[in-house]
Amino acid sequence: MNESQADVVCVQEIKAHLADLGPEHLQPGEYTGYFQAAEKKGYSGVGIYSKTKLLNVTYGLNNHEFDAEGRMITAEFENMIVSSIYFPSGSSSEDRQLAKFRFLEHFATVFEEVEAKTKPVVLCGDWNIAHQEIDLKNWKGNLKNSGFLPEERAWIGDVMNKRGWVDAYRVLYPEETDGCYTWWSNRGQAYAKNVGWRIDYQMVSPTLREHIREVSVYKAKKFSDHAPLIADYDYPL
Repeated sequence: MNESQADVVCVQEIKAHLADLGPEHLQPGEYTGYFQAAEKKGYSGVGIYSKTKLLNVTYGLNNHEFDAEGRMITAEFENMIVSSIYFPSGSSSEDRQLAKFRFLEHFATVFEEVEAKTKPVVLCGDWNIAHQEIDLKNWKGNLKNSGFLPEERAWIGDVMNKRGWVDAYRVLYPEETDGCYTWWSNRGQAYAKNVGWRIDYQMVSPTLREHIREVSVYKAKKFSDHAPLIADYDYPL
């Protein structure tokens, strides 16, 4: 974080309660952390680190089922709003896939709320959906798997095509495939062979499209099964 000098850092799947976090987690360097933990220990949870003082923090997405899982936290700055979001995975069971569909359905109300804001918004995090065939290595073998189901792909397509949200990475790299992946399974040699998925996004308000200067997947160091997605905007925070 100190090397990148990012103004805002969004984290997902922190798997910790506030009581589990020490000073090095709560206030590392110049940053102050804000967290929405899951009720269940060692599960889910999201956070936002910021160098700049926030005007307001909103915890959750006004849905008891998913607020109990620590799925969203939103920071309001003077000129911009940033949310850290962790969409459910449906890969473990049919019940979890149904929960994921409920989450997607409820998220329509989240869009309505943030679209009513006068400030531009960045929705940053693990969306657990690969949108296009170029967003994962083995797309043919995953057509019936969670994360690449037709319903999920159609939903995220509607986010952009009907609601007008902008996939920051694809604005600059519309055709990139092998270099776009942000997640690799821990099974086998997925990371070594670059058998990955692009499931982490920064979805931004249309007004930010012209302010996207660079977006990159950071792989110089490996922190987890995900790689950080770093974006630069020439827009005041």
